[in-house]
Amino acid sequence: MKKHILYYAVILSALTLFSCNKNSFTISGTINNPGSLKKIVLIQQDVNGISVVDSANLSENGKFEFKHSTPYPNIYGLRVGGNLFEFIAKNGESIDFSTSITDNTHSYTISGSDESEKLKDFNQINNLYVDRTNKIVGEYQNKLGDLGSKNHDSVSRARVQDSLMNVYKPTFMKVFNEGSVAILKFVNENKKSLAGFYAATSLDSIKYESQLIAYADTIKNADFKANPAVQRFIKDKMAAKPVSVGQKAPDFTVGGVDGKPVKLSDYKGKYVMLDFWASWCGPCRRENPNVVKQYAIFKPLGLNILGISLDTDKGAWLQAIANDKLSWQHGSDLKNFEGPTEQLYHIYQIPSNFIIDPQGFIVAKNITGADLEEFLNKTFHKPQ
Repeated sequence: MKKHILYYAVILSALTLFSCNKNSFTISGTINNPGSLKKIVLIQQDVNGISVVDSANLSENGKFEFKHSTPYPNIYGLRVGGNLFEFIAKNGESIDFSTSITDNTHSYTISGSDESEKLKDFNQINNLYVDRTNKIVGEYQNKLGDLGSKNHDSVSRARVQDSLMNVYKPTFMKVFNEGSVAILKFVNENKKSLAGFYAATSLDSIKYESQLIAYADTIKNADFKANPAVQRFIKDKMAAKPVSVGQKAPDFTVGGVDGKPVKLSDYKGKYVMLDFWASWCGPCRRENPNVVKQYAIFKPLGLNILGISLDTDKGAWLQAIANDKLSWQHGSDLKNFEGPTEQLYHIYQIPSNFIIDPQGFIVAKNITGADLEEFLNKTFHKPQ
């Protein structure tokens, strides 16, 4: 979850309203109690990242003003000291902003831009859960420091860390998931708003892939056609849609360890998990013992696994199979992320997996650890 500290205040004067320029927007306002602060910066966010577009000196009473032309409604920000206050602007708007440097809560007011007010609503939701997760992380780090100081050898410290992680991770994930659900609710309630899009990009793109694809489908014909960030998002999600949960898994052929071709269609009528991994991938190798464990349990109940390696060195690939005791069938294009199978399934990070049912539909994707065991238990009804 990204941390955003966004505060706005906008007051629209009648004189400004009648004289606004439809080819640009204006944001002006007051920085109360500025102290030594003499200048604020206007930035914009686009597909290329964040860039500075202008700066303004504060008057003696903390007043400022920016006038800027934007080719499409977009997300901008005011850098005020060490804080960033984001807003959404389009040409023709006159926005007024105020905040106080001495306000530790970084509160602000904003008017003149409905989209900016919605963005503020999102960030209030987001910051609530950021604060809660930061509190948990802080408690974990403090506890780790206290216990670590009493355990001087590396083995003992590692055990302490693992033990504490087992205690704090469920609480952290509970808050994180609650925050994600709240953000998804905001997205679904603001599908016609750029603030909704901004909120959508803060979600875990793997865990919420199906929801984000559905959202992209919804906004394809919305009034975002000129915004390249939105269009790239839609393009990426539409590209991922054919290999998302609920879709028919596309067939492929890959070279086996003996050089003979292996096809997905070889598993027609069976449950199969496509497991994308590599010998050089640390997280993959750490997950392998769990996959080995689940395979031993669920193979007799009908689970098959086809490992797809992103290795380019066949020797390293085969050695890792042997070392990790991966007893299922394997294949590889030996082309890293550029292999045709990886391209077909839009593999951009590993480990990645797809569970395909006997009818050939993708029923789960990118589940590991305890989540994988839970899914397999529900699917195969493991006897107690």
